[in-house]
Amino acid sequence: MITIIIDTNVFVAALRSGGGPSREVIRRALQGYYQPIFSNSLWLEYEDLLGRDVWTQETTDDDRRKVLAALAAASRWIKIFYGWRPNLRDEGDNHLVELAVAGGAEAIVTYNIRDFRLGDLHWPNLAVLTPPECLEKLK
Repeated sequence: MITIIIDTNVFVAALRSGGGPSREVIRRALQGYYQPIFSNSLWLEYEDLLGRDVWTQETTDDDRRKVLAALAAASRWIKIFYGWRPNLRDEGDNHLVELAVAGGAEAIVTYNIRDFRLGDLHWPNLAVLTPPECLEKLK
């Protein structure tokens, strides 16, 4: 199983549309092809999104909560004991790199790849991929 981090922007994209690569990444995580990992800070971001006005009529609040619960059940929880900061210019993304390093993730799946590539620290075994790239490279 391939260990990944699913950024919140991928979760939102998956549930705002009727299909597409973001939804397929979530589907594969729920089917066991990928193992998502979470930390408390990433989980809190997901929960915060549920209350925001970013959703379409494609899914209901109940649908989103069910998918999030299923995603939690399919995931591995990681405690982060060491911080790698400052690293990225956007402080809000640093916790994803720390989670990836602590959890041995192969990739961070995000639509925000540009900010991750501008980091001061680099991990050669950690890929930062968009959902289409994830589906192509992490088979």
